[in-house]
Amino acid sequence: MVPDAIERVAVLRHPIERVWAALTSAEGLSRWFGSATEIDLRPGGRAFFRWDDLDEESVATIVVVDPPHRFVFRWAIEGLPGPSAPQTLVDFTLEPIPDGTRLRLVESGFAQAADDVARSAHKANSQGWDAELVDLETYLDAAA
Repeated sequence: MVPDAIERVAVLRHPIERVWAALTSAEGLSRWFGSATEIDLRPGGRAFFRWDDLDEESVATIVVVDPPHRFVFRWAIEGLPGPSAPQTLVDFTLEPIPDGTRLRLVESGFAQAADDVARSAHKANSQGWDAELVDLETYLDAAA
């Protein structure tokens, strides 16, 4: 049985507004999440992500924009391209804490795909989020 969701929590030593900008601006995203990003930051807007080192790209549809606390988008499950393919929901929640910001990431919806595709996508995205969240922290620390 493939888990339906990936969950990660990161404590970042930066104010919530800086973390929000890193998650929701093309400039911020292109510094830690892929090589190039375009974003239309509104519900129903599109976000385009490109990873030159992997020769991959993805298009997401923005679902929730609640500054500076919540940012949610849907994107295709890896291995299932096409507009009618199942998508996962990526949900970032930010909470101010005394020393910075607690970021909670949940990507859910893997169970709607066939087991082999779901297993592969869950593994790839789990590893991807681990690396990307390290890159986010490195970017924020360098920009401080």
